[in-house]
Amino acid sequence: MHNNLEIVSGSSELTLRFVGEFTLYNLRDHELKIKSANFNPYNKIQIDLSKLTYFDTSAAIYLNKLTKSFERESIQYEIICDSNEINDTIELVKKYSSATVDKKINHDFLETVGKKAYDLFVGIISFFQFLGKLFSTKLYLIKNLKDIRYKEIAFEINESAIKALPIISLTSFLIGLVVAYQGAYQLKTYGANIFIVDMLGISIMRELAPIITAIVIAGRSGSSYTAQIGAMKITQELDAMRTMGFDPYLFLVLPRIIALMIMMPILIFVSDIMAIIGGMIVANIDLDITVNMFIDRFLIAIDIKHFYVGIVKGPFFAFLIATIGIYRGMAVKDDTQSIGKNTTKSVVEAIFAVIMCDAVFSIVFTNLGV
Repeated sequence: MHNNLEIVSGSSELTLRFVGEFTLYNLRDHELKIKSANFNPYNKIQIDLSKLTYFDTSAAIYLNKLTKSFERESIQYEIICDSNEINDTIELVKKYSSATVDKKINHDFLETVGKKAYDLFVGIISFFQFLGKLFSTKLYLIKNLKDIRYKEIAFEINESAIKALPIISLTSFLIGLVVAYQGAYQLKTYGANIFIVDMLGISIMRELAPIITAIVIAGRSGSSYTAQIGAMKITQELDAMRTMGFDPYLFLVLPRIIALMIMMPILIFVSDIMAIIGGMIVANIDLDITVNMFIDRFLIAIDIKHFYVGIVKGPFFAFLIATIGIYRGMAVKDDTQSIGKNTTKSVVEAIFAVIMCDAVFSIVFTNLGV
């Protein structure tokens, strides 16, 4: 039997008779043939499916769209079909289509805003619950110093900080080069070459070195915390630890936070040195300021308080990065896609938190005259 579409014209009605198989493979041909037909002169359209031998869901979806177009144009139609299987397929497609439409209609703006606000509220409550458990575990460690996991802390110091030294050194060196080069271009105009030392020393030690170090650590170590804890949650290692009587906060969370808080001031110190060296090279090449002149001016113009301001920020930045990274790891659901989403969130949220914290420090230190 041929698979085709017969269009039969009557006095007041038009019949669309489908013969053989009506499937995805001949759907396009039937659609073009129906588009070329003129339905205006007819009062009624008959869709004859009685001679079909096979009918798939693609054809049912197209037929549903066709009948809806007839309804919009106020054209009467009738479906002729003796097969229960074909009728069931048509009804199933109609039911699914109407459910989708209803869902789209009900999903309005206020519902979306309400759901987002509720999710935000639940997330804030969950984060404070995490912080509460974290601080209670810290208080326990203060009372029981013998339970501190020194080996794990040393391991995390190596993994999270020492291995990050090369990328932090290179990044800071390049930042020093760029800042010095841009500053030199302006200072040469006014013959104030020597003030490149003042600009570099204050800006790098107070702001740039801590921020750059924190951003690099957030992208490198903070994301790894989320991925590691998230993978352990998916593989049910955290549940296994609790079952065996081990507290994940004591064995996994605190060693990472303590390690990063210990090492962040050291990383900022290294960042200071590398950025100043980068600026010194540009000052020597572009402004003819020798190394001895640079160091002499640095010792005179730069007060030690600027160095301390940058170093003091380190533990606070480290706490924010490690806490957010681990919290996002704990929030991972039981699928691998959730690891990627929470890792992205941890990096973005950690960088945002660091910048907010730095802004608070800047306001406080400025008002204190530091």
